Amino acid sequence: MAAPALMYGRKYQQGVNVITTVAMIAFHILAVAAFFFIDAGAIATAVALYFVAGMLGIGMAYHRLLTHRSYKTTPWMEYFLTWCGTLALEGGPIFWVATHRVHHQKSDQEGDPHTPREGTWWAHMGWIITGSGLHHDAHVLSKYAPDLSRDPVHIWLSKYHWTSNVIVGLILLAFGGVPYVLWGIFFRTTFGLHATWLVNSATHKWGSRRFTTRDDSTNNWWVAALTFGEGWHNNHHAHPTSARHGLAWYEVDLNWIGISTLKIFGLAWDIKLAKIRQPLPTETEPDTLAEEAVA
Repeated sequence: MAAPALMYGRKYQQGVNVITTVAMIAFHILAVAAFFFIDAGAIATAVALYFVAGMLGIGMAYHRLLTHRSYKTTPWMEYFLTWCGTLALEGGPIFWVATHRVHHQKSDQEGDPHTPREGTWWAHMGWIITGSGLHHDAHVLSKYAPDLSRDPVHIWLSKYHWTSNVIVGLILLAFGGVPYVLWGIFFRTTFGLHATWLVNSATHKWGSRRFTTRDDSTNNWWVAALTFGEGWHNNHHAHPTSARHGLAWYEVDLNWIGISTLKIFGLAWDIKLAKIRQPLPTETEPDTLAEEAVA
């Protein structure tokens, strides 16, 4: 029997992805270079863009809207939030969504694109720079993201995802010069990449588990702080379509606050939420009694 044409997991990915590796090396070098150009305005711009790319883009759009369809919004808002996601330089929406859906399907089992069971470094960054991974065109990825692969706008955004940083980079260069580019593009992007990768690595190794799931997902407060709420990962794996990941009052979830804000302005509806049928147990008392409801 012939081997499947597309396989995931460490043993199926061989060699170094040269283009991705060179890009990552360049971004890390230029991120360090930013510290030689300290500028308050440039740093503030980087922080603002970090929120745009990481919160509006990755958390609210790529993850909770596009991957899990945790809520609905207008087409123009979906495309705008998706464009914000391309600023994170984590690939186009089709690539990102397909990768994450495979992760949920095979979480911490053979075929998971980035499980720490195959190495912490692999889960954090190795899977990106090794082999082809999920670096394929929309036709190949349509099996895992058929909804996005039928949408010409998402196909375009996936193909040209890199252009958003070029456009913003040129604007920053014209406005504030080299310091703004180093902080607003290279440092901000590199920091954001590692924050997202910590969800793949750290929240499958360190943290607490409220729910019994078939994977190693944990709730990790400091990863949640870096990713606007994505670090409440055990909650998420127990209730993957819930738009809210921080289920307890002390689990700050800025991505959920963002979605709630859209709802206030009539820009989000059919919001899916995890509805707990009994009081939340302590972190040392795993619970599986929960269901999801539509708000």
